[in-house]
Order: sequence, then C-alpha cells, then structure tokens
Amino acid sequence: MNSIYFNEEHTMLRDQIRRFIEQRVMPVAEPWEETGLVPREILQEMGELGFLGIRYSAEYGGSEMDALGSVILAEELGRSSFGGFAVTVLVHTDMASPHLDNFGNKAQLDKYMPDIISGKKVVGVAVTEPDVGSDVAAMKTRAVKEGDHYVLNGSKMFITNGVHGDLFFVAAKTDTDAKPSRGITIFAVEKGTPGFSVSKKLDKMGWLSSDTAELVFDNCRVPAENILGEENKGFYSIMRNFQNERMVLGAQSMGEASKALELTMEYVTTRKAFGGVLFDKQAIRQRLASLASQVEAGRQLVYHAAWLDAQGLDCIKEVSMVKAYCGELVNKVMYDCLQFHGGFGYIRESAIERMYRDARIQSIGGGATEVMLEEVSKRMV
Repeated sequence: MNSIYFNEEHTMLRDQIRRFIEQRVMPVAEPWEETGLVPREILQEMGELGFLGIRYSAEYGGSEMDALGSVILAEELGRSSFGGFAVTVLVHTDMASPHLDNFGNKAQLDKYMPDIISGKKVVGVAVTEPDVGSDVAAMKTRAVKEGDHYVLNGSKMFITNGVHGDLFFVAAKTDTDAKPSRGITIFAVEKGTPGFSVSKKLDKMGWLSSDTAELVFDNCRVPAENILGEENKGFYSIMRNFQNERMVLGAQSMGEASKALELTMEYVTTRKAFGGVLFDKQAIRQRLASLASQVEAGRQLVYHAAWLDAQGLDCIKEVSMVKAYCGELVNKVMYDCLQFHGGFGYIRESAIERMYRDARIQSIGGGATEVMLEEVSKRMV
C-alpha cells in the first residue's frame, strides 16, 4: 500500500499479519465464538512471529516500532472479521501491557515482559468498575497498606481476558483524602493470588470469542513490590494509555469497515436480481461509494494520529476524533452492508451478521463517543 506514513518495514509487517490471519485464524475461528476463547497456541504463534511485541524492547523480544506498527496490527486484526479475536490480542498488546512497559521497573520488566511478548502469559487491565467507566477518578476499589503488602477490596467490570488471563494491571485508590486524580495506584496482580477471583463470566452481544469477566478483590494481599510506577500516580498512567487504546480501537474499526465493504462488494456484484446484479442499482453503487470514501477518510485520520504520536507530539484531540469518528462510522458501514446482504445478512452463518454485532461496542468501549466529543470540544477553544 502506497502511503506517506509507512515504510518498507511497515509493509512487511502488514503482509505478515494479513497472511497469518488468512491462514491460521479465519479458517478455524468459528468455534472460538462458541467457546468464548482464543486458543493459547494461536497467541503463542503470534508471539513467535513478533506480533505481540511490536512496540517493546528488543531486550525482551520486541521489535521497537512505534504507534504506526500498532495501528497496522489493529487494522489487520479488524479485517479478520472476528472482533473477539481482535480485541483479545489488542488488550494484551496495546491496552494492558503498555502499563508495564511505561512504568514497570527493571525487575518487573525482567519478570513479566518476555512471557507477555511470547504469548506465554496473557494480560488484562482492570480499571472499569460496575459504576465507573471513563470517569476513572470516581473508582471505588481500595488498596490499604499493611506492612510490605497492600490489601485490595473492590470489583472490576467488563474486563477483557478476565476469565483466562494470567496477569492483570489493577487500578485502586490508595489515598482517599487526595484529589481523585492523585490517589490512584496500579498494581500487577497475578491469577491465583488469594482473594482475587472471577465472580462472573459475562455473556455479551458480540465479541463472542473474547472472554470478559467481572473481577472481585476480597482482602486480596498484593506485595508492595508489585506497584507499577509510583504510589498515587496511577491516574496519569491510565490517562496516558487511553490514547493508545483509543487509537487502536479506531484502527480496528476501520479494518472491520474495510473488510465489510469488500464482503459486500463481492455479494452485490454476484447476487442476481431484476435481470442483473444488485450492483447495477445506482442507489446501492452510490451508497457503497460514499461509505468507501468515508472509511478512507477515517483510515487517514487514524494514520495521522499515529504519526503524531510517533513524533512525540500531543495528539489527544486527534485521537479523540479518531475514536468518535471511527466508532460511529463502523456501525454505519455495518448497517448498510447487512442491508445490502438482505435476508442472508440476518443469518448467523454470514460473516456480516457477526461483524454487525461485534461493531456495536466500538462507539462505547474505550471511551464512548459522547466522552470523546467532549475531549475534542475542550481543545477547540
């Protein structure tokens, strides 16, 4: 693909990821929707190929690329047509493990990062609570210091990789007297830690091949050495990685939208109707052309935001635009693509039906459209 943003290394990465998904994911992923799980061997294969360490240090097996590499990964995962598979990987690579990479000390990096990059350990991030989403400062989970441990109490909701993950980066209030943004700490909590449990596996509308859980911390004792970064500074880590999370979700959305348009073009150019094929109808041709134009605009917005990030420039406004625009657009694309598939689009065996359900979360998860537009509006004055 010709682009001012990508070099030969980026092109090779895209080709490798697309080939892997076409050969190792799409032919076998249907059963994952039933089991609610991406097989660990698939993740480890991705680790062996370098897909899980695109941004990380070569010391631990990473490729030391920038945000454009993450965008390529997310876009190609979106094209798989299995949103649950895509988000399982992206939470691991770009939503959870960056907390360790950004703020972990040498001992923590040495302990966890090689297994994260190889896919031997699957990670998740636990910030959202039953009554707290994007309003991070309002979280209720508490961590109280007792000697050389902290005791965690509270619950976390909608945690991707929550059922089958091995390691979680958990946010908790450590200073209830400080300003809300100055009293949060992030802890590395391993599966099997006493007091830490999965209280419920959540049954979702879409993203069925990803596991999502409610997590409970009941007098969960975590060593003080498991703090990521500084005590009471976790809010800034969360805010910092929100940008990465929202950018890759935007890229995933545009990958999904692009794939949906390809599937729909294949359908409408072969489906016989009214003495020709559906694509002969001007209304269908023009609506698909309009959608293709909007998706291309969305992709360029994603690429530009990633380029700004790679240059070390402030891009909160642009990333918020990405999340708002792409999250809404992918749903618009899926609506029309399913419409043009007719009755077949409403049948569970069609890819477009699954993609329609999977896309709905994109305007909610990682920051709802309304929250994103507020972030944009703040930066317009």
